[in-house]
Amino acid sequence: MTGRYHAPFGQGGSHAIDGDVAQRLLRVALGQGGDYADLFFEYSVSGSYAYDEQILKSARRAVSMGLGVRVMKGDATGYAYCEDFAYDTMKRAAETAAQIASGNRPVAPLEVTLRDTPNRYPVAAESLDVDGATKKALLERADLAARRSDPRVVRVDASFSESVREILIANSLGHMARDRQPLIRFGVRVIVEDGGQRQSGSSGGGGRVGLDYFEDTSPEWHAEEAVRQALVMLDAREAPAGEMDVVLAPGDSGILLHEAVGHGLEADFNRKKTSNYTDQVGQEVASELCTVVDDASLQGSRGSINVDDEGQLPTRSVLIEEGILCGYMQDRHSADFFGTAPDGHGRRQSFRSHPMPRMTNTMLLGGKDAPEDIVRSVSRGVYAKRFGGGQVDISNGDFVFSLTEGYLIEDGKITAPLKGVNLIGNGPEAMRRVVMLGSDFEVSDGIWTCGKEGQSVPVGVGCPTIKISSMTVGGTQVTG
Repeated sequence: MTGRYHAPFGQGGSHAIDGDVAQRLLRVALGQGGDYADLFFEYSVSGSYAYDEQILKSARRAVSMGLGVRVMKGDATGYAYCEDFAYDTMKRAAETAAQIASGNRPVAPLEVTLRDTPNRYPVAAESLDVDGATKKALLERADLAARRSDPRVVRVDASFSESVREILIANSLGHMARDRQPLIRFGVRVIVEDGGQRQSGSSGGGGRVGLDYFEDTSPEWHAEEAVRQALVMLDAREAPAGEMDVVLAPGDSGILLHEAVGHGLEADFNRKKTSNYTDQVGQEVASELCTVVDDASLQGSRGSINVDDEGQLPTRSVLIEEGILCGYMQDRHSADFFGTAPDGHGRRQSFRSHPMPRMTNTMLLGGKDAPEDIVRSVSRGVYAKRFGGGQVDISNGDFVFSLTEGYLIEDGKITAPLKGVNLIGNGPEAMRRVVMLGSDFEVSDGIWTCGKEGQSVPVGVGCPTIKISSMTVGGTQVTG
């Protein structure tokens, strides 16, 4: 299926949504005396392909569309949604949300005006407009490359997912904005076997890009990287256990920062006083080497957005500067509480969900140390290259992360691969123990999705090589 997809609420569509329609619905939403109202129109088309054992096992296409209406009255919020752009259906949703302020004197919304937005993902040809045979060929190339790279490869799975999300937001303050958000993700997973032992490896990437992504990062590259990782782990030894220095590799290691630190800097947790960073703005919360930013403006990155899901224009927010906490990531609700302005971090999974403060591309900026000097400075420790799952307690920052690829550092050299490595610590404490930062800052390729309160959104992470002194490593070999 080809042809450019456009939302049915767009100009000239069967249910065209313009300023007049938005104005009428906002008037209904404020009809019971709410302080503020907004409308979130969404039309999303998604597709996925799964290539399993040299067979295209599935090819799916889905469409989702609807309107979410939010009304705020003081600290209370009313929310309702519908899956139809017929005016009467949307009007009923607005009336339902309005009941949060039932019986109060109506306030008229300001006249809405369409805002100009940046273009942070200029995709010449969206993947959904490209025929399925082309995408199948990408999966076949990955499968073939993995099998050719080593005879020990016994299984290859490849996947490709794509989507285009069109949104239109209008609010009672007179702001109206629209965006069209493409997204792709490609992944390869392999299993290798040698002497009865099996290991897996994986590689993936993507972002708000088109199929030109594969001009720089080919399916063959991902396949060979997955095989490399699996083969390395065949020779992995049991991980040491105890307190030791940990060196985090650039790029993907930013997921530890995202989970262990980033969530604690989202304003709703601090509004509710459930974050370890509550009431600490202006205080030292990390090593003076550390500057943490959340930047929605990176071109083509998975977490980038032109406009957030409340209609705000996000830019680059400095959260921690040289160890000092500068502020939190705000949505409208939390911004009202803290007496500041929304900063473009109001995000939601879909029109069925209310917005909340969420990260976009969260990064620890680079330092001045050469990566090889960082490794040389460690007499015995762990080099963490790729992360798997993890658990974090937002209230205190305690975390446990598992590694899918890690190595022992001995006498300043990266030596044996390790299996069963867990990193155990506390986010703020780990940030205080950053003693060296590399000059090799990287943004992770587009693989990460963040979950919060049942909602998932695409995000990006980034960091340089990082040395953290004295972190607890959970393994099976106890060190002396």
